[in-house]
Amino acid sequence: MRVQDKTIIVTGAASGIGRAMARRFKADGAKALILADMDADGVAGVGRELDAFSVPTDVADEAQIKALVATAEAAHGPIDVFCSNAGVIKMGDEDQPDAEINLCWQVNTMSHVYAARAVAPGMAARGSGYLVNTVSAAGLLIQVDSAAYTMSKHAAIGLAEFLAAKYNPAGVRVSVVCPQGVRTAMTSGRLETPAAVDGMIDAEDVAAAVVAGMDAEQFIILPHPTVADYMARKAGDRDRWLRGMARLRERLFAGEIKQ
Repeated sequence: MRVQDKTIIVTGAASGIGRAMARRFKADGAKALILADMDADGVAGVGRELDAFSVPTDVADEAQIKALVATAEAAHGPIDVFCSNAGVIKMGDEDQPDAEINLCWQVNTMSHVYAARAVAPGMAARGSGYLVNTVSAAGLLIQVDSAAYTMSKHAAIGLAEFLAAKYNPAGVRVSVVCPQGVRTAMTSGRLETPAAVDGMIDAEDVAAAVVAGMDAEQFIILPHPTVADYMARKAGDRDRWLRGMARLRERLFAGEIKQ
Protein backbone atom coordinates (compact mmCIF):
# COMPACT_ATOMS: atom_id res chain seq x y z
CA MET A 1 0.00 0.00 0.00
CA ARG A 2 1.20 3.48 -0.85
CA VAL A 3 0.45 6.27 1.60
CA GLN A 4 -0.52 8.77 -1.08
CA ASP A 5 -4.14 9.92 -0.65
CA LYS A 6 -4.55 7.88 2.54
CA THR A 7 -6.00 8.96 5.88
CA ILE A 8 -3.49 7.98 8.56
CA ILE A 9 -3.40 7.97 12.36
CA VAL A 10 0.01 8.03 14.03
CA THR A 11 0.38 7.62 17.78
CA GLY A 12 3.49 8.70 19.66
CA ALA A 13 3.73 11.45 17.06
CA ALA A 14 5.15 14.28 19.17
CA SER A 15 8.73 13.15 18.67
CA GLY A 16 11.03 10.36 17.52
CA ILE A 17 9.83 7.68 15.15
CA GLY A 18 6.21 8.83 15.22
CA ARG A 19 7.08 12.38 14.22
CA ALA A 20 9.44 11.11 11.51
CA MET A 21 6.73 8.84 10.09
CA ALA A 22 4.22 11.69 10.09
CA ARG A 23 6.64 13.94 8.25
CA ARG A 24 7.40 11.22 5.70
CA PHE A 25 3.72 10.44 5.16
CA LYS A 26 3.03 14.14 4.58
CA ALA A 27 5.89 14.37 2.08
CA ASP A 28 4.60 11.28 0.28
CA GLY A 29 1.14 12.76 -0.22
CA ALA A 30 -1.05 11.45 2.60
CA LYS A 31 -4.55 12.92 2.30
CA ALA A 32 -4.98 13.49 6.03
CA LEU A 33 -2.88 12.96 9.14
CA ILE A 34 -4.26 12.57 12.65
CA LEU A 35 -1.47 12.74 15.22
CA ALA A 36 -1.75 11.51 18.81
CA ASP A 37 0.53 11.70 21.84
CA MET A 38 0.39 12.17 25.61
CA ASP A 39 2.57 15.25 25.08
CA ALA A 40 -0.23 17.65 24.15
CA ASP A 41 2.03 20.61 23.42
CA GLY A 42 4.51 18.51 21.46
CA VAL A 43 1.94 16.85 19.24
CA ALA A 44 0.17 20.16 18.69
CA GLY A 45 3.46 21.60 17.43
CA VAL A 46 3.93 18.74 14.97
CA GLY A 47 0.31 19.15 13.92
CA ARG A 48 0.86 22.82 13.10
CA GLU A 49 4.03 21.97 11.20
CA LEU A 50 2.26 19.40 9.04
CA ASP A 51 -1.19 20.99 8.87
CA ALA A 52 -2.55 17.93 10.64
CA PHE A 53 -5.05 17.18 13.38
CA SER A 54 -3.46 16.67 16.79
CA VAL A 55 -5.27 14.81 19.57
CA PRO A 56 -3.77 14.42 23.08
CA THR A 57 -4.08 10.69 23.73
CA ASP A 58 -2.98 8.15 26.32
CA VAL A 59 -2.79 4.97 24.26
CA ALA A 60 -2.90 2.86 27.42
CA ASP A 61 -6.55 3.91 27.81
CA GLU A 62 -8.91 2.20 25.36
CA ALA A 63 -11.54 4.91 25.75
CA GLN A 64 -9.02 7.47 24.51
CA ILE A 65 -8.13 5.33 21.50
CA LYS A 66 -11.83 5.08 20.65
CA ALA A 67 -12.20 8.83 21.02
CA LEU A 68 -9.15 9.38 18.79
CA VAL A 69 -10.62 7.23 16.03
CA ALA A 70 -14.05 8.85 16.36
CA THR A 71 -12.51 12.32 16.08
CA ALA A 72 -10.48 11.30 13.06
CA GLU A 73 -13.40 9.68 11.28
CA ALA A 74 -15.70 12.62 11.98
CA ALA A 75 -13.20 14.95 10.33
CA HIS A 76 -11.79 12.82 7.53
CA GLY A 77 -13.86 9.68 7.06
CA PRO A 78 -12.62 6.07 7.28
CA ILE A 79 -9.10 5.40 8.52
CA ASP A 80 -6.86 3.79 5.91
CA VAL A 81 -3.73 3.32 8.06
CA PHE A 82 -3.32 3.15 11.83
CA CYS A 83 0.31 3.46 12.93
CA SER A 84 0.31 2.27 16.53
CA ASN A 85 3.71 3.65 17.39
CA ALA A 86 3.79 4.82 21.01
CA GLY A 87 6.11 2.89 23.31
CA VAL A 88 7.82 2.96 26.68
CA ILE A 89 10.75 1.17 28.29
CA LYS A 90 11.47 0.48 31.95
CA MET A 91 14.76 -1.10 32.86
CA GLY A 92 14.97 -4.06 35.20
CA ASP A 93 14.81 -7.80 35.70
CA GLU A 94 11.92 -10.08 36.62
CA ASP A 95 11.75 -8.43 40.04
CA GLN A 96 11.14 -4.94 38.70
CA PRO A 97 7.99 -3.33 40.14
CA ASP A 98 4.64 -4.58 38.91
CA ALA A 99 3.67 -1.00 38.09
CA GLU A 100 6.52 -0.78 35.58
CA ILE A 101 5.69 -4.15 34.05
CA ASN A 102 2.04 -3.17 33.77
CA LEU A 103 2.90 0.18 32.17
CA CYS A 104 4.99 -1.57 29.50
CA TRP A 105 2.20 -4.07 28.97
CA GLN A 106 -0.45 -1.39 28.52
CA VAL A 107 1.56 0.88 26.24
CA ASN A 108 3.61 -1.66 24.29
CA THR A 109 1.00 -4.39 23.87
CA MET A 110 -2.54 -3.41 24.79
CA SER A 111 -2.41 -0.19 22.80
CA HIS A 112 -2.13 -2.36 19.67
CA VAL A 113 -5.12 -4.40 20.83
CA TYR A 114 -7.15 -1.21 21.32
CA ALA A 115 -6.15 0.13 17.91
CA ALA A 116 -7.14 -3.10 16.18
CA ARG A 117 -10.49 -3.19 17.97
CA ALA A 118 -11.16 0.38 16.91
CA VAL A 119 -10.32 0.20 13.21
CA ALA A 120 -9.70 -3.35 11.90
CA PRO A 121 -13.35 -4.47 11.60
CA GLY A 122 -14.21 -1.39 9.57
CA MET A 123 -11.17 -1.88 7.37
CA ALA A 124 -12.18 -5.49 6.78
CA ALA A 125 -15.73 -4.45 5.86
CA ARG A 126 -14.30 -2.04 3.27
CA GLY A 127 -11.79 -4.63 2.02
CA SER A 128 -8.75 -2.45 2.58
CA GLY A 129 -6.63 -1.05 5.40
CA TYR A 130 -3.28 -1.24 7.14
CA LEU A 131 -2.18 -1.74 10.74
CA VAL A 132 1.43 -0.66 11.26
CA ASN A 133 2.63 -1.53 14.76
CA THR A 134 5.97 -0.21 15.97
CA VAL A 135 7.43 -3.00 18.06
CA SER A 136 11.22 -3.45 18.34
CA ALA A 137 13.90 -5.93 17.47
CA ALA A 138 13.46 -6.89 21.13
CA GLY A 139 10.12 -8.43 20.15
CA LEU A 140 11.93 -10.81 17.82
CA LEU A 141 15.04 -11.26 19.92
CA ILE A 142 15.42 -9.99 23.51
CA GLN A 143 16.09 -6.81 25.50
CA VAL A 144 18.71 -8.11 27.88
CA ASP A 145 18.36 -5.23 30.34
CA SER A 146 14.55 -5.13 30.60
CA ALA A 147 12.23 -8.02 31.39
CA ALA A 148 9.13 -5.82 31.06
CA TYR A 149 10.12 -4.51 27.64
CA THR A 150 10.99 -7.99 26.38
CA MET A 151 7.70 -9.51 27.54
CA SER A 152 5.53 -6.71 26.18
CA LYS A 153 7.28 -6.61 22.82
CA HIS A 154 7.16 -10.39 22.33
CA ALA A 155 3.44 -10.27 23.05
CA ALA A 156 3.04 -7.47 20.52
CA ILE A 157 4.59 -9.68 17.83
CA GLY A 158 2.24 -12.53 18.71
CA LEU A 159 -0.76 -10.21 18.53
CA ALA A 160 0.29 -8.88 15.13
CA GLU A 161 0.70 -12.42 13.78
CA PHE A 162 -2.80 -13.23 15.00
CA LEU A 163 -4.23 -10.09 13.41
CA ALA A 164 -2.48 -10.83 10.11
CA ALA A 165 -3.91 -14.34 10.03
CA LYS A 166 -7.39 -13.02 10.81
CA TYR A 167 -7.54 -9.92 8.63
CA ASN A 168 -5.22 -10.48 5.65
CA PRO A 169 -7.88 -12.51 3.80
CA ALA A 170 -10.19 -9.50 4.13
CA GLY A 171 -7.66 -7.16 2.52
CA VAL A 172 -6.24 -5.67 5.72
CA ARG A 173 -2.46 -5.71 5.92
CA VAL A 174 -0.42 -5.86 9.12
CA SER A 175 3.23 -4.89 9.61
CA VAL A 176 5.50 -4.82 12.64
CA VAL A 177 8.36 -2.32 12.63
CA CYS A 178 11.34 -3.81 14.49
CA PRO A 179 14.36 -1.51 14.69
CA GLN A 180 17.31 -1.81 17.02
CA GLY A 181 18.93 1.40 18.27
CA VAL A 182 17.29 4.62 17.09
CA ARG A 183 18.27 8.12 18.16
CA THR A 184 15.17 9.17 20.05
CA ALA A 185 14.22 10.40 23.51
CA MET A 186 13.92 6.75 24.59
CA THR A 187 17.63 6.12 23.98
CA SER A 188 18.90 9.58 24.90
CA GLY A 189 21.19 9.51 27.92
CA ARG A 190 21.62 5.74 27.93
CA LEU A 191 25.38 5.47 27.73
CA GLU A 192 25.36 1.69 27.87
CA THR A 193 22.75 -0.05 25.77
CA PRO A 194 22.62 -3.28 23.76
CA ALA A 195 20.59 -1.43 21.14
CA ALA A 196 23.75 0.38 20.06
CA VAL A 197 25.75 -2.77 19.25
CA ASP A 198 25.05 -2.54 15.51
CA GLY A 199 24.97 1.25 15.40
CA MET A 200 22.29 3.83 16.00
CA ILE A 201 20.15 5.11 13.15
CA ASP A 202 17.93 8.18 12.87
CA ALA A 203 14.16 8.16 13.15
CA GLU A 204 14.01 9.29 9.52
CA ASP A 205 15.73 6.05 8.52
CA VAL A 206 12.98 4.11 10.27
CA ALA A 207 10.31 6.15 8.52
CA ALA A 208 11.89 5.39 5.15
CA ALA A 209 11.93 1.67 5.98
CA VAL A 210 8.27 1.85 6.98
CA VAL A 211 7.22 3.41 3.69
CA ALA A 212 9.21 0.82 1.74
CA GLY A 213 7.84 -2.02 3.85
CA MET A 214 4.25 -0.85 3.43
CA ASP A 215 4.75 -0.57 -0.32
CA ALA A 216 5.95 -4.20 -0.35
CA GLU A 217 3.35 -5.20 2.29
CA GLN A 218 6.00 -6.92 4.40
CA PHE A 219 4.90 -8.30 7.75
CA ILE A 220 8.28 -7.68 9.41
CA ILE A 221 9.94 -4.36 8.59
CA LEU A 222 13.60 -4.31 9.61
CA PRO A 223 15.30 -0.88 9.56
CA HIS A 224 18.42 -2.78 10.74
CA PRO A 225 18.70 -5.62 8.17
CA THR A 226 21.16 -7.52 10.37
CA VAL A 227 18.26 -8.42 12.65
CA ALA A 228 17.22 -10.99 10.02
CA ASP A 229 20.53 -12.77 10.57
CA TYR A 230 19.98 -12.79 14.33
CA MET A 231 16.49 -14.22 13.83
CA ALA A 232 17.93 -17.01 11.70
CA ARG A 233 20.55 -17.82 14.32
CA LYS A 234 17.93 -17.89 17.04
CA ALA A 235 15.69 -20.19 15.02
CA GLY A 236 18.58 -22.43 13.99
CA ASP A 237 20.07 -23.05 17.44
CA ARG A 238 18.23 -21.37 20.30
CA ASP A 239 20.54 -22.77 22.98
CA ARG A 240 23.60 -21.31 21.29
CA TRP A 241 21.77 -18.02 20.73
CA LEU A 242 20.83 -17.82 24.42
CA ARG A 243 24.44 -18.37 25.40
CA GLY A 244 25.28 -15.40 23.21
CA MET A 245 22.62 -13.31 24.93
CA ALA A 246 24.11 -14.27 28.30
CA ARG A 247 27.51 -13.04 27.13
CA LEU A 248 25.89 -9.81 25.90
CA ARG A 249 24.39 -9.24 29.36
CA GLU A 250 27.78 -9.80 30.95
CA ARG A 251 29.37 -7.26 28.62
CA LEU A 252 26.55 -4.80 29.25
CA PHE A 253 26.81 -4.90 33.01
CA ALA A 254 30.59 -4.84 32.84
CA GLY A 255 30.24 -1.47 31.10
CA GLU A 256 31.74 -2.53 27.78
CA ILE A 257 28.78 -1.56 25.58
CA LYS A 258 28.79 2.11 24.64
CA GLN A 259 26.38 4.20 22.60
